[in-house]
Amino acid sequence: MGIMKLKKNRKYNYKPRFYKGEGSPFELKHKFDDKRTTVNPAKGIKGKFNAAIDDYKHNQDSNVNKRVLIIIAVLIMLFLFIIGFDLSIFLPNS
Repeated sequence: MGIMKLKKNRKYNYKPRFYKGEGSPFELKHKFDDKRTTVNPAKGIKGKFNAAIDDYKHNQDSNVNKRVLIIIAVLIMLFLFIIGFDLSIFLPNS
C-alpha cells in the first residue's frame, strides 16, 4: 500500500503581502537544478537510469569519466576473482 511510492509535497497558493520580487519567495529549488539533468521527480528505474547515462555522456570533466571507468574495471575484476573465473580461456593454447 504505497510503500515504494514517494510522498509528493503539498502546494499552497499563499502570496506574501509585502513581497515585491519575481517569483515566489517560498519556492523550494534544489541546489543542483541548474547543473544537472538527473534531479527530477521519481520516474521509475528506467527513467532514472537513462537520465544518469545522459548526464554521464554530457559531462565535460574527463577526469571523472576516467575515474568511473577505473572503478568499474576494478569491481569487475574483483567479482571475477571472487567467483573463480579462469581467464585462460581468452589466451591461445600453447
